[in-house]
Amino acid sequence: MGKLILAKEGVFPITKDGDGNLLPSAPATGMAFSGTIQGEGLLAGVPSLFIRLSGCNLQCMWRMDNNEFSGCDTAYASFHAKETIKYETEEIVNIVKHNLGNIRHVVITGGEPMLQKDGVAELCKGLNQIPDMHITMETNGTICDRDAVENIDLFSLSPKLLNSNPDAEKLAHFNLSDKPAIINHHQKQRVNITAIQGFIDFAKANNRRLQLKFVVGHAHEAEEISTQYLDKLTGFEPEQILVMPLGGTREHLAISAPIALQMAIANGWRYAPRIHIDLFDSKSGV
Repeated sequence: MGKLILAKEGVFPITKDGDGNLLPSAPATGMAFSGTIQGEGLLAGVPSLFIRLSGCNLQCMWRMDNNEFSGCDTAYASFHAKETIKYETEEIVNIVKHNLGNIRHVVITGGEPMLQKDGVAELCKGLNQIPDMHITMETNGTICDRDAVENIDLFSLSPKLLNSNPDAEKLAHFNLSDKPAIINHHQKQRVNITAIQGFIDFAKANNRRLQLKFVVGHAHEAEEISTQYLDKLTGFEPEQILVMPLGGTREHLAISAPIALQMAIANGWRYAPRIHIDLFDSKSGV
């Protein structure tokens, strides 16, 4: 069996291990049962379990419209991945089975799941043996692999805009001044139109759902979304384009939400809430 490297949360929120035994502490949600809701995108509000993989090929660092900084809200699963767990894919499937209850939606997220595409392909095959299972994969859209996407029901792509690029000031703010190579690496990896088009073509040919979810914090980014992405892509529908407010805290969302809302209405796109932040603020594992 293959193995996957998960972030510190692993499979969450859960109350039982892979053998069905009760865990010693309640999940981060504070509820006595497994599961949370999908906070973003087309399935916002749907009860779900999450599988968070470790590692990312991007190092996103944003600047808010008021010039405050906003880092990746899951940096511990991307470029600050210090706490990881290695699981056999079969064990992950067993954990999911024991914690589903009435839930039938599982979200594979990260980090960037496609960095572990072989393990993801095997995991999805196992999960699809569970009756009525629905699998969402959240990805930055820079890597597309046919085997890994074969058993995905919803592709949630979040292509990154120019504002996500690290620079010297951002690195200093996040105590990463000793890692200048991050800047060039991120800029080179950030946009892959061929990969995004691959997801769109596969979804359309195989009757799968797809969303292009852009994190926005500045009004001028509507033009960037159009010229740098949408004008170069084919086969998508306007309702598949989502704009989501920048920020990992309620305070930051209050700044960027009006910008995203106006952008969605003006362009005929969909506004994507971040319900988990509304409910839990910046808490992880929820």
